[in-house]
Amino acid sequence: MKKIINNVEDIVPEMVAGLVESNSDLVKQIPGTTAVVRADDKFATAKQVGVVSGGGSGHEPLHAGFVGDGMLSAAVAGEVFTSPTPDQIYEAIKAVDKGMGVLLIVKNYSGDVMNFDMAKEMAEADDIKVKSIIVDDDISVENSEFTQGKRGVAGTVFVEKIIGAAARAGKSLDELAELGQKVIDSTKTIGIALKAATVPAVGHPGFELKDDEIEFGIGIHNERGYSVEKIKPSKELSKELVEKISGEFADKDGKFAILVNGMGATPLMEQYIFAHDTFAQLKEKKMEVGFSKVGNMTTSLDMVGISLTIMRAEDQWIKWLKEPVTTIGW
Repeated sequence: MKKIINNVEDIVPEMVAGLVESNSDLVKQIPGTTAVVRADDKFATAKQVGVVSGGGSGHEPLHAGFVGDGMLSAAVAGEVFTSPTPDQIYEAIKAVDKGMGVLLIVKNYSGDVMNFDMAKEMAEADDIKVKSIIVDDDISVENSEFTQGKRGVAGTVFVEKIIGAAARAGKSLDELAELGQKVIDSTKTIGIALKAATVPAVGHPGFELKDDEIEFGIGIHNERGYSVEKIKPSKELSKELVEKISGEFADKDGKFAILVNGMGATPLMEQYIFAHDTFAQLKEKKMEVGFSKVGNMTTSLDMVGISLTIMRAEDQWIKWLKEPVTTIGW
């Protein structure tokens, strides 16, 4: 294993320190935690609902890269592929509560759901109004080793962007929770891998694929998917993913937002080729694209692969997706 690190046990605190030092005009660190919050002075007096997300590290820029004006108020980083602890989430909630309440955006993994729920209870004991929504956009498999139900993956980025914009627009906590659930229900993702990620503490890839193999339906923690097949041209890969995802929508009317997401070690060249093929597939199905994004948004360390997210989007959601934000990663 070759990694640009110091000690394995110091990876997350050193990463967070470097992120904050490199972007001190955007974020600051909550003392004694691996949580980061918005640094701009305006937020200190902003009367809006706080929006907090987080999860295991190794998925950067998710979540800390999306902290800033128009997206998240705070993000909490756990150890690699491991949920942050309740006390750290609790500190983030307290830091962003401005009297309007706090919404938690949680990916559907057992540890995340449990720890965010515990932090929610701690905050409610302090009379902070807290609601949570659970992102489960991965349609690849119904259950995996880390979840009960579908996994939360790259579609989380769309949820964070739309909720962040709506919070900035002054929506209430109840309105944001209802909106977030609608966005989640409209968002579908499938990932594919050519090579698994190597967790530093483990030292080798999480699973093995032959040089001519690709796996469909992988998760962002090296979870296995639904099919191992021979490598195919991008056009055929795109066709399979678009077919499966589009089948989740009752009809193809309206506008759609798409995200072609790099898993960490896939060149942008290949991501754009896949995006080109995906646009052609969607055009053939007469699915109108109102918004698109290509890039490394929700990674899995050094996994080679991509994921495709398609969301049926209301016109207002498209406007919110297009609104400028001040963050590290968007």
